[in-house]
Amino acid sequence: MPKITFIDFSGTARTVDAENGATVMETALRNNIPGIEAECGGACACATCHVYVEEAWRATVGEPSPMEEDMLDFGYDVRPNSRLSCQIKVSDALDGLVVRTPEKQA
Repeated sequence: MPKITFIDFSGTARTVDAENGATVMETALRNNIPGIEAECGGACACATCHVYVEEAWRATVGEPSPMEEDMLDFGYDVRPNSRLSCQIKVSDALDGLVVRTPEKQA
């Protein structure tokens, strides 16, 4: 079972088990990770599950789709490593993934 580490804006890290096939957003919600609001429930229709993917993981996670890039325009403090966690599917390749949550969600 892959492990994902969520680091909040204050620097507190929480490492949780994730299920293959779930999204990073679903994993956050199941584990009560603060900073992930997910108002649209994973439909890529808001930016309230915005995370920063650690640089070492960017290539493995991949780049956002054009639709995701459009939604990121509504995010708070968007950076080159910004992603919507609802669009990142968990797999064994993401075991050890580290993401950070922004100071606030849009």
